[in-house]
Amino acid sequence: QVQLVESGGGSVQSGGSLRLSCEASGVSFSNYNMGWFRQTPTKKREGVAEIDFEGHTMYADSVKGRFTISRDNVKNTLYLQMNILKPEDTSMYYCALDRRGIRRFLLLRPTDFGDWGQGTQVTVSS
Repeated sequence: QVQLVESGGGSVQSGGSLRLSCEASGVSFSNYNMGWFRQTPTKKREGVAEIDFEGHTMYADSVKGRFTISRDNVKNTLYLQMNILKPEDTSMYYCALDRRGIRRFLLLRPTDFGDWGQGTQVTVSS
């Protein structure tokens, strides 16, 4: 059974940093693409960053230069380093996994991912 557990969220001031983690179990972690998503103020799911099984990455324009996605296949863990945080980054952040194991373009689309964690809250005050 696939399980994704996020951690590392919290409350910080504008300009601060956080590092999110997502530990996966029940899957061959190194074979799959993974991503981070969040909900906008209008409750729409938004792609933040994505990484494939070869280490290629893609970022939303709003976080380029501030966020870095990475993975540790030995530890079965996905990371999101978030720097220079802004109030607009406030959201519930979700870890997701694409279990299809195929090579594809990285387009930050929620529909490309079938397994999801329960989320970790990030709150940035101004």
